[in-house]
Amino acid sequence: MERAKETRDVLVEVCDLAKYYGPIRAVDGISFEVRRGDVLGFLGPNGAGKTTAMKMITGFLEPDRGAVRVAGFDVASQGLESRRRIGYLPENAPAYGEMTVGGFLEFIAEVRSLPDSERSVRSAVEKTGLEDVVHQTIETLSKGYKRRVGLAQALIHDPEVLILDEPTDGLDPNQKAVVHELIARLAADKAIILSTHILDEVEAICTRTMIISEGQILEDSTPAELMRRAPRHNVIRLRLAAHLALDSVAGLRQRLSEQPWCVGVDAPAEAVLEIRPRDGGNYLQQTLDLVRGTELDGIELLEGRLNDLFRELTKGVAA
Repeated sequence: MERAKETRDVLVEVCDLAKYYGPIRAVDGISFEVRRGDVLGFLGPNGAGKTTAMKMITGFLEPDRGAVRVAGFDVASQGLESRRRIGYLPENAPAYGEMTVGGFLEFIAEVRSLPDSERSVRSAVEKTGLEDVVHQTIETLSKGYKRRVGLAQALIHDPEVLILDEPTDGLDPNQKAVVHELIARLAADKAIILSTHILDEVEAICTRTMIISEGQILEDSTPAELMRRAPRHNVIRLRLAAHLALDSVAGLRQRLSEQPWCVGVDAPAEAVLEIRPRDGGNYLQQTLDLVRGTELDGIELLEGRLNDLFRELTKGVAA
């Protein structure tokens, strides 16, 4: 029984998916699953294959190899059934600028043959905070509101799977916060895949992060786990008293370097030492014991930065 429930909770299955444009491998044989409750962030440099992968998952682009199943339906052979379960926000979501927000959403509801279009439109408007502009033409809206209209059309049929390509692209911090809150509210009973190049966004809303580069998956883990694996995770920064004698600093640096858990001790600035731990471990207490009696202006345990790991993994890839 537990196994059956686990299978039902897999809403997106991607198997050996590939797309080539001549010699360019846009997507090169990726495989993964997304479960109900997942907010999966596709993270990668421009041209990494994020948008191409999303278009194949939604059925807008035919793969050269591989298969996709959405809520158990094969995207290639059961396209209509799979699309009914997907809400898709493209990078540049098309809309009819001369239509009002309400009129456009009513049109989308009609195209989707929703049984209660009025209720569906009202629900989508409320979820995306469009009440104040529902009678306004789309062409007169700010970029933030236009993005919300795109989200509303993706949500209007209450899909099990949401595919969002750069959902906060071009939005100001306040507008981004609104979209983040919306995604968080929706996440419990849906599988959400979003692409972004904004590292703070991944940390804020994603439960899982997939780093993609040159069409391949480099990492697939939680943001917290990836940050723990970042190059400077748990680095200990000592700010030494400015008047400390040079031989005292040299002696301290030597003692720290000799520890079996210490990979190295750097001096990035005057009166500053940074201790790099082995395997990203937390050796703050051991360091405190070693520096007892040394005059310090401060001691700091650095957290891993997703930005550092991202740059290390995608080194040499043009943005």
